[in-house]
Amino acid sequence: MIHSTQNRIRAGVVGVGHLGRWHAEKYAGLDNVDLVAVADTDAAQANAVAEKLGTRACTDYRELIGDVDAVSIAVPTGLHYEVAKVFLESGVDVLIEKPITTTVKQADELIAIAADQEKIIQVGHLERFNPAVVAVRDLVSRPVFIESNRLSVYQPRGTDVSVVHDLMIHDIDLILHFVKSDIRYCHALGTPLVSDSVDIANAHIEFANGAVANVTASRISGKTERKIRLFQKDGYISIDFANRSIIHIRQAGDGEENCPIPGMHMETRSFEQADALRDEIISFVHAVETRSEPQVSGRMGRDALSLAVDIIGQIDAAMAKVG
Repeated sequence: MIHSTQNRIRAGVVGVGHLGRWHAEKYAGLDNVDLVAVADTDAAQANAVAEKLGTRACTDYRELIGDVDAVSIAVPTGLHYEVAKVFLESGVDVLIEKPITTTVKQADELIAIAADQEKIIQVGHLERFNPAVVAVRDLVSRPVFIESNRLSVYQPRGTDVSVVHDLMIHDIDLILHFVKSDIRYCHALGTPLVSDSVDIANAHIEFANGAVANVTASRISGKTERKIRLFQKDGYISIDFANRSIIHIRQAGDGEENCPIPGMHMETRSFEQADALRDEIISFVHAVETRSEPQVSGRMGRDALSLAVDIIGQIDAAMAKVG
């Protein structure tokens, strides 16, 4: 039962650092939401965000229990399980930043608690709400080969986890979403270069339905690139996440002269700057209001984490062999 005031969802945010403060701003800007409070162990940060948004600040997230219907959890990944467990057991729906937890066991436990409490878990795989990804939902049918590259220049923030958990997991989630098949085989390699965690990684994934994916992520690149290419029997789709654009090449009559592939038709589309985080939070609030399955469920987040953990395990094993 939603204890809302005049049909408004009471929301809170736990962890209002780099990303969490944006969560708080999005909630504060929604007509059907009351941002009740923000919590952060850094009292100065919590107070600054609360003062800006006209809400309450606290340093102990447990103070939100009883006052919120839904909460965003944007604390470090190692704390996701602890914080989400408290809220779910207290009857609060949760939006957890990716990855859902540190271990698959923890994810399974949260999913079980949510099911028992009839509560919602949504996982913050933000690329699902990129307008270019939204545009290809009806175009991707059964990809047979996928290639993704997510490259970033080095930034110290986020290096407490591997590039697999930091960057590659976005593409892992999308690939699982597009392919919709069990994994038959996965082989991965990677290495740390400038941090204590893996900074560059590549994974070759084969699915039970015959699809193959080649996934690369790096946070030590000289350029920023976020692209995925999907090949299927009736054509080819390229998504540029950073530029919010797609190229769709498909079979169409006699084709056209400007298409690089004979007998095919090429369409290029670009999309205006969008607020994917706002769309993600609107989607979460809608799921809370309607008690419906979120677009990125706890199970989806768990499956993406499971593959990420497998990839990291293979990389660690390979590095151990070479000393």
